[in-house]
Amino acid sequence: MAENTLRSLDLERFFAPTSVALIGASETEGSPAAGMTRFMLKWASQAANPAIYLVNPNRDSIAGLPCYKTMDDVPIAVDVCAILVNDVRPAVEAAIRNRARYAIVFGNGFAESGEQGRQSQAALEQLVRASETRLFGPNTVLNAFDVRDTGLLADQKGIGLVTQSGHQGRPVFQTQENGTAVAFWATTGNEADVEFADLARFYADRPEVGVISAYVEGFHDGRTMLQAADHALGTHTPIVLIKVGRTSAGSAMALSHTGKLTGADGVAQGAFRQTGVIRVDDIDELIEVSQMLVRAKPPQADGVCLYSISGGTGAHLADVCASAGLRLPRLSDETQRQLHEWIPETLDVANPVDSGGHPTGDARGIKILETLVQDPDVAVLICAITGATPPMSDRFAEDLVRVAETTDKPVCVIWSSPSGTESAYRDVLLGSHRLITFRNFRNCARAVAEYLNYYQFASQYESPYGMELDDRHGGSHRSEATEMLRDKGSLTEHEAKGLLSNYGIPVTREFVATSADDALHAAEMLGFPLVMKGVRSDILHKSELGLVRTNVQDLEAVRRTFDDLVSILAGIPGDDSTAGVLLSEQVRGGVEMIVGVVSDPVFGPAVMVGLGGVTAELFKDVQFRVPPFTRHEARRMVMDLRSSPLLLGYRGTPPADLDALLDVIMGFQDMAVDLEGVVAEVEANPVFVTEHGALAADAVVVRAGGSATTTDAA
Repeated sequence: MAENTLRSLDLERFFAPTSVALIGASETEGSPAAGMTRFMLKWASQAANPAIYLVNPNRDSIAGLPCYKTMDDVPIAVDVCAILVNDVRPAVEAAIRNRARYAIVFGNGFAESGEQGRQSQAALEQLVRASETRLFGPNTVLNAFDVRDTGLLADQKGIGLVTQSGHQGRPVFQTQENGTAVAFWATTGNEADVEFADLARFYADRPEVGVISAYVEGFHDGRTMLQAADHALGTHTPIVLIKVGRTSAGSAMALSHTGKLTGADGVAQGAFRQTGVIRVDDIDELIEVSQMLVRAKPPQADGVCLYSISGGTGAHLADVCASAGLRLPRLSDETQRQLHEWIPETLDVANPVDSGGHPTGDARGIKILETLVQDPDVAVLICAITGATPPMSDRFAEDLVRVAETTDKPVCVIWSSPSGTESAYRDVLLGSHRLITFRNFRNCARAVAEYLNYYQFASQYESPYGMELDDRHGGSHRSEATEMLRDKGSLTEHEAKGLLSNYGIPVTREFVATSADDALHAAEMLGFPLVMKGVRSDILHKSELGLVRTNVQDLEAVRRTFDDLVSILAGIPGDDSTAGVLLSEQVRGGVEMIVGVVSDPVFGPAVMVGLGGVTAELFKDVQFRVPPFTRHEARRMVMDLRSSPLLLGYRGTPPADLDALLDVIMGFQDMAVDLEGVVAEVEANPVFVTEHGALAADAVVVRAGGSATTTDAA
């Protein structure tokens, strides 16, 4: 498996430095450097007496503090050096000479700006790689030194926030105003050196961090991201993130913003899925899912109870929660009996629970809430307040806070008033560190679902790191594959299947004929019916070129088909030295799947599985995982497919041999790891999965950097 390259940085010295230097400190009104200088001086005045060194050759002092002419004049090695000048490289070199622990590059014009900028950033990377100084940015800001409300951390764990865009992190940082603590915030910009994975590991190891929240445009290295997520699972620290790049427009903007390759979004989604990373769609979801995870203790069940003062509200909320995948169990008979002591018998209390309104405004309200959280099948209580009508809503809010303080079960409230200025909301609900408050049904349901799903996933997770390759194929076949692909962009189908066989992947019985007599002899050995294909190493997929014939039934048809295929091959430009006619057993029945390996620029080789055959590109029902992953994860990968019911036996068809398909997937994982850098793409389509096994009936292997005549879907 890939070497674990996750770093362990002493980021405590970054977030709580005892000394800071500002290269390019300024007080020129209107300049960005002056704004950053004022910002850092304000932080220093509120921090634990850090030493501040201002560096500007053109000034003797700024804001009453002396200025040093150069960084070389600063008398100590500083913890943090903020670089505010446009001429970045000499300033970074000066920070390195100073032996600064960390440098922050504020300036832009690097990888986000084109080829020249990419070269400039590569030069910075080379500089810091050979030094003891770690670099944030370039193209970043100093949000790590925003003054946090540390008093909130006395009562709760906080968010460990990492964003590549400072502006996108601001709303999360502002959640402190609503009572949710932020333990740390770092902006990473282009990530020439310090990356998401470094911060995620640091946050996961900090006792004051309850959740890692992030806005990501692209990962410096997808595999260190996976290792960081694996490490966070080991400390039971959830990761919630926005990852842009779902669309071509989002990918293009990310590249111009931070210079990141966003990579194939399907691969990124698979990487998140296999490591329990929660991907959300917008800032509101990032805030509210993070809030749920940072405040709620691990669940003891998976049932959700809905409570409101209106039957209509309960019905609406039930639909939203069911769409989010939440289970709404029927409350126990004893719970319902107790509830009807305070709620009229005419109202339904099975779940959702409708109080009718009046009991909520008096002493009955707290008794109802206490009874609901005591039901053993209830993991989470959700209360919807769609009408902020004092004094009833005020009493309801006070009772919710009281109950939340006395139970380990999360109590969630949805305050639907559009103004959000009511005292019951601002002073009572948001004043509680235990109650979890939302503003709409959808975000609440999503947050509760992600909370329950995370803990279910974490309870079953087994780290794949350290997992050995399956040696059923007899070890590495890297040198053999390299030799097979020498001087050509891809393999013939027969050669590709031979390579798959090396990794324990079953393939169809077949022969390659270069003459009609060879074809007839092969047909007699294989038996009928047959599949016949015209093959050549520079032709990947053959269907639309008329090079695939199925259901060949007799020797006369073999001879006729052979002549037709040879004629078609002769008319296709290219090197015909590898041309031939492949005769193969024809597989009947089963489910046609596609299994393959793709090379992602961010995550490296990834394994793909999906619904196969000629409709593979039409339906695009595929899932990805990035090695290493376990057999259990391979099964989850298959079950994530929309078409997975076909494998389980659909409308009277026998269930397919799922274990055989998993064997194929694990063989492809072995191949992906073994042949990284040798192959760019491997595809078996279709893989017939029957009730008695799995068999690859076609295969494509493309050399890294190789090409072929056609890449249409077979």
